Amino acid sequence: MTIGQRKLGRTGLNVSEVSLGTMAFGRWIDQKESADVLDAALEAGITLIDTADVYGSGMDKGNPLETGESETILGHLLGERRHRIVLATKVHGRVGLGPNDAGQSRYHIFRAVENSLKRLQTDYIDLYQVHRFDEQTPLEETLRALEDLVRQGKVRYIGCSNYAAWQIAKAHGISGQLQLERFESVQPEYSLIARGIEQDLLPFAVSEGVGVIVYSPLGRGLLTGKYSFGAQPPAGSRGAAGEQRLHTLLEKERNFRIVEQLKPIAERRSWTLAQLALNWVLSREGITSAILGASKSHHITETLSAIGEKLSPDELRDIDAITNGVQPELVVK
Repeated sequence: MTIGQRKLGRTGLNVSEVSLGTMAFGRWIDQKESADVLDAALEAGITLIDTADVYGSGMDKGNPLETGESETILGHLLGERRHRIVLATKVHGRVGLGPNDAGQSRYHIFRAVENSLKRLQTDYIDLYQVHRFDEQTPLEETLRALEDLVRQGKVRYIGCSNYAAWQIAKAHGISGQLQLERFESVQPEYSLIARGIEQDLLPFAVSEGVGVIVYSPLGRGLLTGKYSFGAQPPAGSRGAAGEQRLHTLLEKERNFRIVEQLKPIAERRSWTLAQLALNWVLSREGITSAILGASKSHHITETLSAIGEKLSPDELRDIDAITNGVQPELVVK
């Protein structure tokens, strides 16, 4: 098992082709369990760690005051290892009850980055990403604020998440005109059951040199094969924890038909379904890194054990026949 490194878009920054997503930290697993997951990821060769200022128990409780737990746990756990990794976090979501405790205004971004730096116990963020498009704030204001953070040394690169191709193009136009830092990466959802970015976003990213760091490559856990249509999620799973967006997927019988048709392809390789799903994502042109979330350390080691193996042209054609036309869920992580 060897995890490769890929350039982030047009930059000189190397990131691991598989990254660790930490949405579970402080939300579904405590600091000790998070430490096990983080240790497994780093030992496997993962160097890109992704989080967000809203990740925490408040996501399930609908309480914006209970946010930042993922960043806090990472800050406690990284220690001297901080400088061995590329650390990415995000800004946008509501983190308080005030009128300016969300969005991408200069006011909110400047407060949010200081809070993230404090929780992460670091002086800088390698990749600072706006979590979604903000229709209420001029892009120029957001980009000027992010430019200032880069100039101050608090941020190395900037990126976006859940943006459409036209939104990135608009941002790039402003950055070029005003000579500001530009979004060097985008973080969309992409998997065998969510292939919508192939229509516009992925070709745009390849054309314009934008790194693509995809989340939910295992279909929010559906592509692990552990769930059955109409049955209760297994104990200890993400579904049992009550994540609403996964439950939306579990309600669609079509998704389970896709899973059942994919299983024989994985079995012929002696792979798990998760290994097939991850290797397929990494085989796609334009993908920089796939974010692997985990609540147990063995999820990391097992899924990565087949990393680097190539799918054959026949296998790729079979997978396309099963999954082509699959559209993404219209939700935001």
